[in-house]
Amino acid sequence: MNEQPNEELQSEDEQFDPQETVSFEGETAANDEAFAEAGEETRDEEMTRLRGEVEEASKRVLQAQAEAENFRKRLRRDTEAQLKFAGMPLVTDILQVRDNLLRAIDAATTAGDGESAAGLVEGVSMVRKQLDDVLAKHAIKEIPAEGELFDPNFHEAISQMPHPEIASGMVAHVATPGFQMHDRVVRPAQVVVSTGDGSA
Repeated sequence: MNEQPNEELQSEDEQFDPQETVSFEGETAANDEAFAEAGEETRDEEMTRLRGEVEEASKRVLQAQAEAENFRKRLRRDTEAQLKFAGMPLVTDILQVRDNLLRAIDAATTAGDGESAAGLVEGVSMVRKQLDDVLAKHAIKEIPAEGELFDPNFHEAISQMPHPEIASGMVAHVATPGFQMHDRVVRPAQVVVSTGDGSA
C-alpha cells in the first residue's frame, strides 16, 4: 500500500514533457517580440503625428506674427497720417483770413496816395508776410497757377476766356490762390483758363 503514492507521483512526472515547456517559452518570446515591434511602430506613428502638429503650430505662430506686424505697420501709418493732417480745418480758416488781408491791401492801394493809405498797405503787408511765414513753417505752400498748364488735381476752373498771349489750356488768371499741405491739396486754386487768342 505504501508503494501506490510513489507510483502516482512517478506517473505524473512521466506526463511532464520538457519540450512542451520549451515550445511554450518560445511562443511567449515570439509574442513579446511581436508586441515590441508593434509598440515601436506605434511610437513612430505618434512621433510623426507630433512632428506634423509642431510644424502646423509653428506655421500658425509665424502667420500670427506676420499679421500682428502688418497691423502695427498699418496702425502706425494711420496714426502718422492723422497727426500729419490734423491741422487741416485750422488751415482752411487761416486761409480765409489771408484772403481778407489781400482784399484789404488791394482796397488800400486803390484808395489814394495819402499817408494813411500807405501806412495801411505797409501794415497789412507785414501781417500777410507773417502769416505766409507761419503757413510755410507748417509745410503749407501756395499752389503755382498763373501761367501754368491747367491741372484739375490742383486747379478749379471757374471760367474760360480768350487771351492773345496765353495758349489754350493755360491758366490766364487766378481768382483765388490754392494751397497744399505737404502733398495734399487743402483747396484748389480757382482759376480762369485761356482758350487761346480766339482768332481761329
